[in-house]
Amino acid sequence: MANQKVALLEEEKVETINQSGKDPKDGAASEKDDDLAVAAEPPASFVRAHAKWIIVVVVLLVAIGAYAVWSYYAVRESTDDAQVDGHINPISARVSGTVIKVLHDDNDFVQAGTLLVDLDPKDYQVAVERAKADLANAQANSTAASVGVPYMTTTSSNQLVAADANVKAADKEVIAAQARVQEAQANYTKVSTDLKRMEQLVAKDEVSRQQYDSAVANASSSRAALDAAIAAVAGAESRAAQARAQAEGAHTVPEQIKITQARAGAASADVQKNQAILAQAGLNLDYTKILAPVTGIISKRSVEPGQVVQAGQPLFSIVDLDDIWITANFKETQLKSMKPGQRVKIHVDAYNRDYSGTVESMGGATGSRFSLLPPENATGNYVKVVQRVPVRIRIDKGEDPEHQLRPGMSAVPEVIVK
Repeated sequence: MANQKVALLEEEKVETINQSGKDPKDGAASEKDDDLAVAAEPPASFVRAHAKWIIVVVVLLVAIGAYAVWSYYAVRESTDDAQVDGHINPISARVSGTVIKVLHDDNDFVQAGTLLVDLDPKDYQVAVERAKADLANAQANSTAASVGVPYMTTTSSNQLVAADANVKAADKEVIAAQARVQEAQANYTKVSTDLKRMEQLVAKDEVSRQQYDSAVANASSSRAALDAAIAAVAGAESRAAQARAQAEGAHTVPEQIKITQARAGAASADVQKNQAILAQAGLNLDYTKILAPVTGIISKRSVEPGQVVQAGQPLFSIVDLDDIWITANFKETQLKSMKPGQRVKIHVDAYNRDYSGTVESMGGATGSRFSLLPPENATGNYVKVVQRVPVRIRIDKGEDPEHQLRPGMSAVPEVIVK
């Protein structure tokens, strides 16, 4: 077998020489070079022996890298559907008037309380002076009405006491007159009886004519006294009725006092009304100076000097840069582990800078529910769409000291949910 192999090798060499046309001696140097190159390369048996370990190392490195990437993103939720947000405060005129001065323009930075627009105050100054005069008049009327109440109370009370006393006196006078009538009636009855007896005696001439005339005179006098007593009773009763009428009139004093007190109260209310009118006039005068309610940047100026503005007409907008946040619209599938208080890294595209923040609150509904035409899934064909929920992210204090952030800028928040 060995001889056959050697013979085969010999034949192959001869065929190679015939095909190449070269002498074996000429190729001796190149063969030596090939042998050196083969000696420098690792033997195939070594590669085959360690191939599985090489594969294990490569797989292990890939697994470690994949785990590191998964570990990083597994505890973070991010979205590019986010923007810087803030309050845009509209500035409107509270009273109508002619614009005298406009002191600031678009993009000016103003502090809270800064004068922005000055309206013509003359009409409102006149209204203040008129309100002051009306108030002084109302105060004078109120003073007079208030003074009249105790005077009316005292006078009317005295009248009531006097009227009651007069009624009692008149009643006593009637009683006395009636007693005098009874006395006169008794005297008249006695005298009349004596007169009848005298008539009988005179007819028999048992008494003198003079005695009879005296008895007639006594009877006439008694009758006159009785009539006078009866007339006195009528006069006393008339005076008693008059006293009662006066007393009844005096008993209306409490109602009259109440009327006087009501008039005083109305005068006092009129004073308060005029005080309110004066206060309103003063406020309207103050409203002729339009001040900035917040600190921020002026935008959307729409007023010029000489322009007549109406109450409620918008003049400016002020962007409050001290109260800035991020509104991020996360998918509903990203909210499983998200909650207020979690830390956030915010990347703002405009400055290519990261800011720190905190999840402040979650939206009360998805954004589609607040759209102009909210979806009606109960009608027509239904296609399930992943909804987005607005999440407010508060930027930490001191992160934007130069107030570079502006509402509307694009942002990419990354919430650490675990």
